Amino acid sequence: MRRSRTLVALLLSLVLLIPATVSADDLTTKYRVYQNDVALNEYSNLQQAIQYAQWFNNSYVEEIGSRRWVWSNFPRYRIYQKDTTRLGWEFASLDAAIAEAKKWDHTSVRDLQGTGWVWNNYPRYRLMQGEITLDSWEFATLQEATWLAPYYTGLHVIDMTTNRWVWDNIAPAEKVNLRAGAVQYRVFQDTYTQPDWQFAYLEDAVNEALRWENSRVERIDNKKTVYANAKTVKVYQSGRLVNEFVNMDDAIAWSQWFLFISIKVDGKEIWNNYGFYRVYQNENYVSEHKSLPDALYYASHYTQASVRTYDGQKLWNNYRKLQFWGWNGSSAMSTIQAQVNNTTGLDVDSPTWFQLADAEGNLKDTSSVETVNWLKSRGYAVHPLVSNQFDAALTSQFLTNPAAQTKFINALVNRSVQLGVHGINIDFENIAGKDRAALSTFVTNLSSAARAKGLIVSIDLPRGSIKWNHLSAFDHQKLAGVVDYIITMAYDQHYSGSPVAGSVSGLQWAEEGVQEFLSYGIPREKLILGIPYYVREWKIDASGALVSNRAIFMKDIPALIASKKATTQWDASFNQYRIDYYEGEYRYVLWLENEDTVKARLVLAKKYDLAGVAAWRLGYESADMWKTMLQYK
Repeated sequence: MRRSRTLVALLLSLVLLIPATVSADDLTTKYRVYQNDVALNEYSNLQQAIQYAQWFNNSYVEEIGSRRWVWSNFPRYRIYQKDTTRLGWEFASLDAAIAEAKKWDHTSVRDLQGTGWVWNNYPRYRLMQGEITLDSWEFATLQEATWLAPYYTGLHVIDMTTNRWVWDNIAPAEKVNLRAGAVQYRVFQDTYTQPDWQFAYLEDAVNEALRWENSRVERIDNKKTVYANAKTVKVYQSGRLVNEFVNMDDAIAWSQWFLFISIKVDGKEIWNNYGFYRVYQNENYVSEHKSLPDALYYASHYTQASVRTYDGQKLWNNYRKLQFWGWNGSSAMSTIQAQVNNTTGLDVDSPTWFQLADAEGNLKDTSSVETVNWLKSRGYAVHPLVSNQFDAALTSQFLTNPAAQTKFINALVNRSVQLGVHGINIDFENIAGKDRAALSTFVTNLSSAARAKGLIVSIDLPRGSIKWNHLSAFDHQKLAGVVDYIITMAYDQHYSGSPVAGSVSGLQWAEEGVQEFLSYGIPREKLILGIPYYVREWKIDASGALVSNRAIFMKDIPALIASKKATTQWDASFNQYRIDYYEGEYRYVLWLENEDTVKARLVLAKKYDLAGVAAWRLGYESADMWKTMLQYK
């Protein structure tokens, strides 16, 4: 609709000369590589995707169409030191995890496909010299705990699983002397104590404290706690304290009978029986799973879902928000304001502001900084459209003049920076096929200059056909490598110069266009589907000959149909309804564009995981259309 048909007619005539065997390699990306939930790259070949993914930890390869995982290297085991884990503490095998965990104290190994832990080296015995101990004096076995016995006297060992005094190297005679000394220790249960809970010898105070839960031994002179018979292991169910224990073994044994249990010591969670993989919808918890495949399967049944680890790391999501782009087809501030005020969910607005003025590279500029500021203040990204007047001869002269191109690029980029816009939308159409290489070079240079200034670059390309696109001016693979977005203008299937009546954009024709653009190797996250907000009404005489045609805005179609004795019939060739009515000796026919067809195009964009959709043009639609679109964003 926005281009001359001279080139299209020429290319269509050339199709007849092309052998039927001409085809291009299908470079459609089928596999996407992720690290956790961050997309890294896409490939058409599975083995290439896997080879790339192997360079990263916590990576996987996903089949784009189905979102099915076909390969991953997520670890099976993870090491924790108390409640903390570290980068690199993830392993495929239990033996490797244990070998590393042994290098650290207070560590455990968790099977991420199970609950609790499968190995730990938490100490069971504490060595003391009187009231003195060190952090390093904690041991897994009693034999290890007594290793200093030959070197020091006055040692004793507390079994940390029972709080009992289980060993000492204090001679019996020495114990008699200590008991005969001055009273030094008092036992308390919380704040309660008794006169006979006072002792000269620490072991006697410890044995008394063992008779009472949550008791402690204090020095009388300085009130310092030198021993505690406390239940320091706290058991929680769904965040609520439900039990307390002296040791982890008893706490774990009790917890096995219940769900949603976590065990904390000194406020640090060091054991739980939660499924490691959790499903959320938006930020709302939905379910938990022991198996990552189970979590993925469950999450796939929800929209806006994510899979996260128990400790909050995001692994996967199906968050999908299509970008909504809209062209204004105008430079006037009042028109632009009216158009965007009619929208809901619009992300990018493209005013028609820039044009190649002549072959010498002069820039025609109708831009407005006031309009930019107004759009930005309302949250819209601004990507002005720059065109070539759709003049093939002018463009050919321009593309053969490097100095003119440099002049044009500098003027365009500098003005864009001065305006404070976010990007540039290139809409060069009706270009001769002989200018294919020159156009690619020009777009490469423009993109390089624009990106150097932080500008996003998009280009609008006609729907075309894979049969003859290699003869056109548009080298899709090269262009895809230098711009940020490619918008496929999937409309004007039948245009003002068409020899037969038909839809502006049959739905299967639009889908085939998406498939072809993907087959050129254009990444999905760069491809935007252009959608029409207009139809073409065809006037046909009694003999069936076309008389004329006109464009009708989508918003005006309901009133037109209501005012005529129109008939509606489903047309499977376009997957749209055809509307017919008669006036005098003429039949009028159009193919309906409405809320249903727009929704179908949004579904199509999501089906192929495209970046978004772009509407030609704003002002042709009703405000209600955008409210419907928002539901599919």
